[in-house]
Amino acid sequence: MRVLTLGGGTVGTWIADLLCRYRHDVTVVDTDAENVRRINHDLDVRAIQGSASQSSVLFQAGVMGCDVCLAVTGQDEVNMVAASMAKAMGVRRSVARVYTPVFRDLSTFDYQRHFGIDRLLSLEHLTAMELARAIRNPESLTLEHFARGQLEVADFEVTRLSDSLNKPLKQLAMSQHVRLGTIRRDKKTWIARAHDEIHLGDWVSLIGRPDELQEFKKTFSLGRPKRQFIVIAGGGETGYHLAKALDAQRHKVLLLESDSERCDYLATHLDRTTVVHADATRKLTLEEERVSGCDYFVACTGNDENNIMSGIEAKSLGAQQIMAIVGRPDYAEIVGRLGIDIAVSERDAMARQILGLMTEGPVLSQLQLPASNIFVLELEVLEGAQVSESNLAEVPFPEGVLVAAVLQEDYVRVPTAADSLQVGNTALVLAPAACVDQVVQAFK
Repeated sequence: MRVLTLGGGTVGTWIADLLCRYRHDVTVVDTDAENVRRINHDLDVRAIQGSASQSSVLFQAGVMGCDVCLAVTGQDEVNMVAASMAKAMGVRRSVARVYTPVFRDLSTFDYQRHFGIDRLLSLEHLTAMELARAIRNPESLTLEHFARGQLEVADFEVTRLSDSLNKPLKQLAMSQHVRLGTIRRDKKTWIARAHDEIHLGDWVSLIGRPDELQEFKKTFSLGRPKRQFIVIAGGGETGYHLAKALDAQRHKVLLLESDSERCDYLATHLDRTTVVHADATRKLTLEEERVSGCDYFVACTGNDENNIMSGIEAKSLGAQQIMAIVGRPDYAEIVGRLGIDIAVSERDAMARQILGLMTEGPVLSQLQLPASNIFVLELEVLEGAQVSESNLAEVPFPEGVLVAAVLQEDYVRVPTAADSLQVGNTALVLAPAACVDQVVQAFK
């Protein structure tokens, strides 16, 4: 595919190198002449000098013939303007990297819709969601970018005995606005089907409106899950996004941040998290904050060495699980031996998203759930597609395929079997690996 990368800094160069290794045709635009010279010399890509926010530069870079535009300069505003222009000039998929949380906050303004951008990506938010998934359930679904605040995914263990257990799902009186996504039993995960049954001890994922999810959970879950004590070292954007995600799940969260002004910001924007002005790299600090009793210690200070050292200190004090952000590839092989249970790389998180966007036809993105053969597909309904000619019950999808959600303009809903998809809709589909091609064919 032809990819236009706007920004030749650390992130842009790394993305260009990644896509080049996957045999994509990459063009890079950057304002710095030295960056352009270095990229042309070191990578098998084309790099040109100029401002990503100028239409003449985009035209020179061949934007009209590109499949994907990735705007990843160091300025949020430039990225959004450039990605918007690229989309208007004919790029099929346009993505902008943003750092400031307000640009992803739909409660004030929908920047993505206003500028006509297909995806706003935050490296820090992606990393935080990787960490949050590892805490709640590594095989859980994530729909944050798709659901737009209107739908949620709830992952929980079935702990309550009820009449709804050990019955085919088709016999359960489920709300039409709730979908049972996946079932995990004995370390095996699959997409829920009509004849499947829910057993005590299963882990299930629900997709639907927040209020109705809570009602459904009461049928299968005994009260609230165990309230975890989680310590976050570092209150940068990654630490902030992680604390916010855990806030919503009502965990006990302690966030340690060494910058006093940043502490004020965090305390103002986090509802339940306890923010402490302290240096998380000092063992005395960890002792004073009783890190020895925490379930998870998450190091995301912005420095690999500090993350590793604070994680080792927390482990020696008795913290149960140690998680750390470690970006340098040469550290990846040693962190496990040092007592770090889970190491997350910001670049790996971004790579999965970027590679998931390198698709053709109706496929807008695709990601595989960890440790399973289940793919999460984002599919556009094209003119003449089979799924637009009848209701979903009549579409000959293979068994085990689930249309989990549909985006129509700015409204997201859980579809029923009687619904039909319209041209221009975007559908979120869960499908086993063996069925992906057949599902895609129905959307062409």
